[in-house]
Amino acid sequence: MAKEEKEQEGPPSITPLQQMVSSCSGAVVTSLFVTPLDVVKIRLQIQTKPIRQGSFFIYNNGLMECICICSKCNEEVLAGVSNGKLRERLGPIPKDSAPFTRFVQGIGEVKCMKNFEPWYQRPGHFNGTLDAFVKIARNEGFPALWSGLPPSLVMAIPATVVYFTTYDQLKYKLGYDENDDSTRFIPPISGAVARVVAATIISPIELIRTKMQSEQLSYSHVGMAVRTSIKQNGPLSLMRGLGPTLLRDVPFSGIYWFGYEYSKSRFMQHRNSKEVHFWEAFISGALSGTLAATLTVPFDVIKTHRQIELGQEQVLKKQTDPTTTWRLMHRLYKQRGLSSLFAGLVPRLVKVAPACAIMISSYEYGKRFFRHHNENV
Repeated sequence: MAKEEKEQEGPPSITPLQQMVSSCSGAVVTSLFVTPLDVVKIRLQIQTKPIRQGSFFIYNNGLMECICICSKCNEEVLAGVSNGKLRERLGPIPKDSAPFTRFVQGIGEVKCMKNFEPWYQRPGHFNGTLDAFVKIARNEGFPALWSGLPPSLVMAIPATVVYFTTYDQLKYKLGYDENDDSTRFIPPISGAVARVVAATIISPIELIRTKMQSEQLSYSHVGMAVRTSIKQNGPLSLMRGLGPTLLRDVPFSGIYWFGYEYSKSRFMQHRNSKEVHFWEAFISGALSGTLAATLTVPFDVIKTHRQIELGQEQVLKKQTDPTTTWRLMHRLYKQRGLSSLFAGLVPRLVKVAPACAIMISSYEYGKRFFRHHNENV
């Protein structure tokens, strides 16, 4: 009986391709729901404290974070552009042209027009979150609530697909059974391994895109830049920034999947059912995401500091002293106290809890759809 129930949830009834489609759909749904919250947050913050040239801000689409930099779009910035078609399309660059947004993590199209105004610098007199939602939608159109989303999904969707598919495949390969308490250790292990796999695969691509964007490299010059980097700094140079990412995301994944699978199994056992309902997955995802985000917030603070350092090096060509994660954590504690390691906890929970809830419930719904489809074929 337990074996039959396990097969209802595992790969035998759902193909890896169907799992990938489910995770991809969940990623899109999550970003569509969460992105407007972050767009409004950024607009409210910049209304209070205008962003200056060369400043960074973090853009979160619910799946991953992107660091954006406000730069001056002129001949000096575009001096390294070797892509003739891009230059031809842009035409002459006026010296007094407006700033443009450059994605450091997740490449975006270079936009440079005389009267171009980045979405985050558009004027708006907002009196709060709800007022910002209404005014942005009314004055700029509903699509403005998803400003900056397409380029940020370039890395987010592949990373999400690899992560969720690897987790599900590995979980059942290791023999997980939601009705067997002795297998409770499998979800956190599977989640941690899946996060390592996804981050390791995506990290070099992410770094290459960062280099392309910061140095205006054409695709024909990427290979040369990568070979030069490996020759000068070794193969591990392509994994720059992976350590802090794993230090935050691996514990988060372990805690999250343990909490989620435990909560989900309790819901299913209470109803004596083999499948989880949408709202059960939603609640389980929100609760486990909240717990994981709270326990790993110090590592999130370190990750943010490392993102800024990487952006300064790649985009502003500013050299920073290399510091280990633990040394950076100790420095923050010594200079600003213990509270500095938990800075931004509430804003993080506001983003993480709904993102986890929407992503996992959409993913479970997709798997359930394909499972029923396969049974009826």
